[in-house]
Amino acid sequence: MRSFKPILAAAAILALAASCGKNTQISGNLHEGAGRNVIVKLLDVNRFQVLDTVKVGDSGQFTYSLNLSEGKPEFIYLFYGDRQIASLLLKKGDKVTVMTDTLGVYSVEGSEESVKLQKVESEYSAFQRDVKHLLDHNRSAADISRRYVSYYRDRVAYVVGNSHSLTVVPVLFQQVNPSFPVFSQPTDGILMQSICDSLKTVYPESRYVKALEKEASRRISAMDVNTRLQDAEEVGFIDISLPGMDGKEVKLSQNLGKVTMLYFWSATADQKMFNMDSLIPIYQAFHGKGFQIYAVSLDADKAAWASAVRNQELPWVNVCDTRGVQSPYIASYGIGSLPMAWFIVDGTIDLNAKVHDAASLRDYIRRQL
Repeated sequence: MRSFKPILAAAAILALAASCGKNTQISGNLHEGAGRNVIVKLLDVNRFQVLDTVKVGDSGQFTYSLNLSEGKPEFIYLFYGDRQIASLLLKKGDKVTVMTDTLGVYSVEGSEESVKLQKVESEYSAFQRDVKHLLDHNRSAADISRRYVSYYRDRVAYVVGNSHSLTVVPVLFQQVNPSFPVFSQPTDGILMQSICDSLKTVYPESRYVKALEKEASRRISAMDVNTRLQDAEEVGFIDISLPGMDGKEVKLSQNLGKVTMLYFWSATADQKMFNMDSLIPIYQAFHGKGFQIYAVSLDADKAAWASAVRNQELPWVNVCDTRGVQSPYIASYGIGSLPMAWFIVDGTIDLNAKVHDAASLRDYIRRQL
């Protein structure tokens, strides 16, 4: 990228003139973006809220000013069309300069938290590229696991070392894929709560801290349920009643086999492949001998779930909880990530079931039947 210093100096003057009544300013330059628009968005916990559309000047400069409350920094994102071109974490009084291009290659000055956020996002993107490369080249599960474990440990070190920085919040919500959070360990809820306690000493009213506290509470509740199940000598199961494909309620207790796989999933591409490649052949091999699957989809989009069930011709019991991540069964069954399964044998949850892939599932069912 070419030098922007003279242009940014002019942009800073324009920002000063345009910032009347506003306490936080963004001065920037969009390389080769003269006459185009930059869209300014605010992250409202789990969705973007469009704040404004800013016209880019003849020399690529743009300015934007906003009011922020004391003690309530905000995640502000700049977009060019649908492409995110800069990520900022701004507090009241910040005056930042951003150099970017239409591909999202950018630098930022004037905000230490924004610089940290850029580094965090860059490292996350590198991790996602590495995982995709390993998958595209059919590398072993062990190779992928090693990369994940390395990244997870590095992220734990980051959030612990930056426990008073709001940049840890998006880190704690990162995902390997839509059904597998980076922070998916049973005890991560405790880590989240610890970080939340630290952040509350600095940003007690932040919407992002409150969202983190809610997630930490959910994780800890799930962990508590899981611990109680593991500590119990013998448990039955918590019954489930959800609508099936025809909209009628289908109870778990009325659809038990000698061995029942209570399978929580989501209609994403990787789990569709698991259904077709692994579960269907196993179900066909053992259903006649007493094996049953009660599959609970945690998809808010019921149409997407129904389409996946129909297209794959899934032969077992299929129900959908459109409450998604708000489903009470997430806490009831200690679900930390998807897919996840419990096994009910003769009406009792088997706490000693060791199933981690198709081969071990097949072996487990064979031994139980």
